[in-house]
Amino acid sequence: MIYGYARVSSKGQSLYGTSLDEQEEVLRANGAEVVYKDVFTGTSADRPELNKLLGVLKGGDTLIVCKMDRLGRNAESIIHLIKELVSKDITVNILNMGIANNTIVGRLMITILSGFAEFEHDMIVERLHEGKEAKRKSDPNFKEGRKAKIFDYELFKYLDEKVDAGEVSVAEAARRLGITRAKWYRIKKQNSLPLSKSTNCSVTQHTQEC
Repeated sequence: MIYGYARVSSKGQSLYGTSLDEQEEVLRANGAEVVYKDVFTGTSADRPELNKLLGVLKGGDTLIVCKMDRLGRNAESIIHLIKELVSKDITVNILNMGIANNTIVGRLMITILSGFAEFEHDMIVERLHEGKEAKRKSDPNFKEGRKAKIFDYELFKYLDEKVDAGEVSVAEAARRLGITRAKWYRIKKQNSLPLSKSTNCSVTQHTQEC
């Protein structure tokens, strides 16, 4: 059985110049007997029709797509999917690149695609590094990592009183503060000084007055 898969970012909208109807036309012209089609936004990874298709594909079948990027959002995940399909004796025909299957040429195709995935990963890492370097030069106060979480000490004090009175559990109090029970006990143990009147102390400063 030959299946086709088409995808666009929104209904009726072209993705890289190819609409959903245009993709289906090309897929059928290349032998697709059944075409599955997904429409989703770039911020969503949900592809219900592709998931259905993956559930019906079996050894000896062929999957056709117009372009490699129809199958996922990044090269690494796409290559993983293609390798998984080929391992099940399913041929993947990427019309603008070539055929991936269990032949010598097909395995070479997978190797080439894997090179693209590695290249994409390296480019992402390089762009992140360049972005950090640019930020360091423009902002002398720049520090890597997440910013310290803002911690509400007045709420902690209020909840602590409720816990002591048996009105709420430590688990519930910690949940309302967005911390774990272990962190609750750690802050309570380390907070030997009177609680500050300020409501916005950094969680990294919980042993000091703000």
